[in-house]
Formats: sequence, C-alpha cells, structure tokens
Amino acid sequence: MALQRLCWSAGALGCRRSSGLQGQLPGKLVEALQAVVGSPNVSTALAVREQHGRDESMHRCSPPDAVVWPQDVEQVSKLAGICYSHGVPIIPFSTGTGLEGGITAVRGGVCFNLTQMDRITALSTEDFTVAVEPGVTRKALNSYLRDTGLWFPVDPGADASLCGMAATSASGTNAVRYGTMRHNVLNLQVVLADGRVLHTAGRGRHFRYRGLRLRGGGHQGTPAPRSHPSPFSPCCRKSAAGYNLTGLFVGSEGTLGLITQATLRLHGSPEAMVAAVCAFPSVHAAVDCTVQVLQAGVPVARIEFLDDAMMAACNRFSGLSYTVSPTLFLEFHGSPGSVEEQVRQAGEIVQMNGGSDFAWARELEARNKLWAARHNAWYAALALRPGSKGYSTDVCVPISRLPHIVGETHRDLQESGLTGLIVGHVGDGNFHCLLVFDPADLDEIQRVKEFATRLARQALALDGTCTGEHGIGLGKRHLLWEEIGELGLTIMRQIKAVLDPKNLMNPGKVL
Repeated sequence: MALQRLCWSAGALGCRRSSGLQGQLPGKLVEALQAVVGSPNVSTALAVREQHGRDESMHRCSPPDAVVWPQDVEQVSKLAGICYSHGVPIIPFSTGTGLEGGITAVRGGVCFNLTQMDRITALSTEDFTVAVEPGVTRKALNSYLRDTGLWFPVDPGADASLCGMAATSASGTNAVRYGTMRHNVLNLQVVLADGRVLHTAGRGRHFRYRGLRLRGGGHQGTPAPRSHPSPFSPCCRKSAAGYNLTGLFVGSEGTLGLITQATLRLHGSPEAMVAAVCAFPSVHAAVDCTVQVLQAGVPVARIEFLDDAMMAACNRFSGLSYTVSPTLFLEFHGSPGSVEEQVRQAGEIVQMNGGSDFAWARELEARNKLWAARHNAWYAALALRPGSKGYSTDVCVPISRLPHIVGETHRDLQESGLTGLIVGHVGDGNFHCLLVFDPADLDEIQRVKEFATRLARQALALDGTCTGEHGIGLGKRHLLWEEIGELGLTIMRQIKAVLDPKNLMNPGKVL
C-alpha cells in the first residue's frame, strides 16, 4: 500500500533519478547512434532526458538514457538495429500528450523522438486517403487539407501526433459518427525491434512519394493536391487477406514496434454544421436523452456530456454564462436540409427529456465559442485548485448501460469527498471523471486511486472496458488482466515475444 502511494505521488515530486544503466550508456553505443543521425541529433543531457521521461499523466517521470532524433525510416531502422544488438530498450516519443505514462522509460534505454519525421508523404483525394509520418499532428493535417474538401475527423482534444494516435487507438468527440483511430487507419509502416520494416497491409499498398515536409504548419515545397489519377499506390479500402496486422499494431502503445508512417482514411468535409448546447434537470435526463437520440437514428456528429460541477468550472475558467446544470453539447453535419432535419429530431427528443436553455451556433466562430467549454474542461478542472494535479478515468460501457453507470458515478463522487467532475463522449459510451487532488496529500492520492479502480471494475461488471481511448500504459495493467482474462493475456504475451523476443520495445507498458 505504501509503495502504491509513493508511485502515484512521485510524478509530482520530479523525475526518478538514474538507476542501473540510466544516464550511463556505453560510449561506443552513443558513438554508433551518432554515426547514424549525427551528433546534434543525439543527446544525453539530463534536462533533455527528463523532458522525454514524462507525459501528461500522473505517473512519475522516468528519463531515458539518451534521446535520438531520426530523420527518416532508414535511420529509425538502423538505430533500432543498434539498440537491439546491445539489448537496449526503445521508447517512442512524438508530442508527449498521452495520459497513461506510455513514454516513461521505466527501464532506461533510448528514446526515439520522431517529430523530425514530419512529412505528409502522399495524398489521394480520389481515394480519400493520406499517408503521414509521426511528426504530423492532426491540426497540421487538417490545415493542409483545408482546400481539398476533405478532413480527418478523429479529435482527441490535444494536437497529438497521428501516428501516436494510432499507437494508442485514440478517439475523441467525433467518434460517435466517424469512428476511432481503429476505424480510420488503413496501413502502417512499422519498424520492428530488430530494425526490420513491416507494411501491415502490404508493401505495394502504401504511399511511396516522399515530398511534403511540414515546418510550423507550413506547406513549403508541397505539390498541389491532385484532381487527376495519381501515380502513387493508394491503400485499398478493404481486404480479407490474412490476419489483420494493421489492427494488431493500432493500440499496441509502442510495445510491438515503432510506427513510422500511417495511411489514413479521410472524410468529406460537411457542407453544413450546426452546434447546440442544452441544459437538463438531472444527470439521468441528459444521459437518457443521449441514448434516445442514438436509438432514433439521428446521425449526430458529436454528443458530449458535462455535469453541473464541470459546467460551473468551465463558466469560471472561460468567462462563459451557461446554465449550471447537467448539459449536452451536440453537433450535426451534412447538407443544409439534412442538418435541419437532424436538429428538428434531436430538438424534440431533448424537449421530451426536459432539456432547456438552448443555444445554437451555425457559423464557425460561433461554434468554436460554443465548444470552448468542452475543449477547456481539463484546464478548467485544474483551475479549481491551483497547484493541483489531475487524473482522468477512461471507462466505456455499452450505450444501454450508460445512464446507470453515469448516475452511480455522480453519486459516488459526491459521497467520496473528492474534487471530481464528469465529462465524456457519451455518444459512444465513453466518459471521464476528472479527479483533482493535492500531489502532496498521500491519503487523497490513495482515495483517487481507489475511486478510479472502483469505477473501472464497475464498468467491467457492465460488460464495458477500463479504457475507451487513453490506453493501458503503466497504470491499468492489473485491469487488463481482469478485462480479458489469463488466456487473453497469455496470447498477448506470446505475440509480444514473437515480435520483440528481447522485450525491448517500450518495456513495462500494457503487459
């Protein structure tokens, strides 16, 4: 128990200092890394290593022994081969926005910072596909796609790396209509532990053009999107050939290989968008409304829930004046006529459940303002207690079980005495409790941990999952066993052993 408390609090107390070989890589190994990428692209400085040893989670900082910045897949392959021959762990890094300690170097090793690989390697507007390297973020991609009539809708909130989003099977506010990363990744280029390069949907079925490099969101040197047949090899939209290797690596959290390119499914930009916010008399009424909107077949693009405490915090943080009550934020996409029909259908269901205080937004600026509360929820929660830390739960349940578990969680929060707020992508059954606590209060930290575990087990009892989009990382490994069972875990370990027999790929995570 004391050890568990220490682990949860250590993240707020600074990085774990070097132990074992940390910070003491053999000189010949460092020289070998420098020979591949050049001395400026290798660092063993403590400040740099500590920067790469933490993400946005509450898990303690564990710095790698060195950080490298490869420029292309060939360098990644050579670097991985060097690490493999020396038995040194490999940890991937891009934007560092994860919430489960996925980039911490718990066994030391070499951190591969992939942000310099920032090319959109090809775009096929006719096939609705694009190929990106790990340094390309979702905002950068959508900025590039702005004039093509296409967009990539998966939005986890943070401006995360698209390859990192694939590695964690991320989702977000648009998943109810457009799916998660698991539904939108068509092919992956993966560097395995020993340096071999795998194309999960076949080598001839990925983009081979290497031209567009993004720097600060710019498009210098970018060819115009093609409106005529492309000479590239776009990825096939479906295949029944063999095992689904792409699905194996989506959500693998860097434990099976380094994703160095992702071919993604794009979607047509909606002709019209309308957003709405409405308040409800109770948590149960708001969540019941969500279920009924989905059951009615309304193709809502976003439907997000914020409880009364979260709304009060958002009003205070963002200078808004929404009703302090359980609230739904909705967005509808389509043609002008279809959007108006969606709005009419959803409006009737909202009124049937006691919804009121409607606010509608059609123009981009008005929609962005309306969504400000939802997008700033994490920071609004932390602002309730300056100097505090936050932890986000991530359970997901079948839609039919959603009213029950959200209601129970709301009551549990009130009785626990913890500072907690509920927000979630209730359209797909996924919601978060944002728990705010004093990092120096070990008792409060333990109560947060117990609450999070209790909630996860309640979700499992309702045929749900302990993580809908954040991943297992460090902190949910015991829950993974409870979710999939001993045989499922054994098979995962066997797969890991085949692809990574030395257990060098992001060790200590997931399994």
